[in-house]
Amino acid sequence: MNILVTVLLACGLIIFTGGAVGILRFPDFYSRLHPAGKLDTMGLFMSMLAAALYTLEDLSLNAVLTSIKILLILVFVFITSPTATHAIMDAGVRADLAPWTKGERGSAQ
Repeated sequence: MNILVTVLLACGLIIFTGGAVGILRFPDFYSRLHPAGKLDTMGLFMSMLAAALYTLEDLSLNAVLTSIKILLILVFVFITSPTATHAIMDAGVRADLAPWTKGERGSAQ
């Protein structure tokens, strides 16, 4: 069980790192939203799943309830994160932020 928890935590860390690098490296507002959404959803999924499995180590009622609460947090994040990313993108469109095109240098901000 500890090996699975460690692997899930390592995968979550890799996703968080990749998303952070994507936010820093992508050229404009719209393309940066993609790694931000993936970082938020998949990184947290792996980390929280590892925490839920780790709390089930002793298999008591408190451990099961804690794991259920962690899984409910995951459900909440899966509902709110894509919605928030879409709302941020829509705010960028309404603010007339132009997307980056291949001929430009730097960001379009």
